[in-house]
Amino acid sequence: MIKKLIKIIGLIFLILLLTVLTQVGGIILLLFLLIWKKTLNKIERLKTARKIYRLGIKTGSFLIFYLLICLFIVPILARPFGRVPLPMNHANLQPLNIMTCLLNRHYVTEELLDATLSATEDLNTVYPGTVIAYLDANFPFIDAFPLLPHLSHDDGEKLDLAFLYTASENGEALNDAAPSFIGYGVFEEPFPSEQNQPDFCKNKGYWQYSILGSLVPQWNKSDYQFDIERTKALLQILTKEPAINKIFIEPHLKTRMNLHSDKIRYHGCGAVRHDDHIHIQL
Repeated sequence: MIKKLIKIIGLIFLILLLTVLTQVGGIILLLFLLIWKKTLNKIERLKTARKIYRLGIKTGSFLIFYLLICLFIVPILARPFGRVPLPMNHANLQPLNIMTCLLNRHYVTEELLDATLSATEDLNTVYPGTVIAYLDANFPFIDAFPLLPHLSHDDGEKLDLAFLYTASENGEALNDAAPSFIGYGVFEEPFPSEQNQPDFCKNKGYWQYSILGSLVPQWNKSDYQFDIERTKALLQILTKEPAINKIFIEPHLKTRMNLHSDKIRYHGCGAVRHDDHIHIQL
């Protein structure tokens, strides 16, 4: 009885975890378990296989099932909800980390997709060959469903983009690259002469503001240099996109890049630092 109860609690926890991480993972797991019980579990070779092999086959089968659903079914179902996936292999726009797509965190409204692609195309007229890396966007379904740890990525109208960088060793322009494997947590710190909003927020008690800097490895930081020219050009182009209403970066970077658009705003101490990425929204 206790063993069965533990198994049920474990399954509930896994369903909740997959739902939090991917929005649809919990439902997909339940559907898979139903199919497994009704069909696959009755295959004679599986019934007689050792437990460890059965577990491996079951896990592998679920992962394949999950990928197929997310790659081919979820994009179709998301359209009635007004959301489309960002491209995985576009010439000008790609995910920094493929896990963003596998976790269904790359959905936006069609209007935001068009505005973003338009901006990347315009940037390529000035800096040919530039590939912008996107980070977290939104889940495919339902407004107000939280995309943790973000506060506002819940309606298809928000998207984070990585900064552009050059290689420290030779100054080569880098594309679809960032010093952090997730794109967050490696900061472009304010110079001593610049406004230090992170310190201000920290002194006000907002402990979460710089927390990612303590969690994300920093060992690649010295290999990357902030590409101020291309990043500034990208931001200027984004401000000219009519559909884009707000852009968040840290105040010291807005000053450093000599940007004056009212669309470029400060997000407040209640969020997290934005000197590691660009936040855009409709």
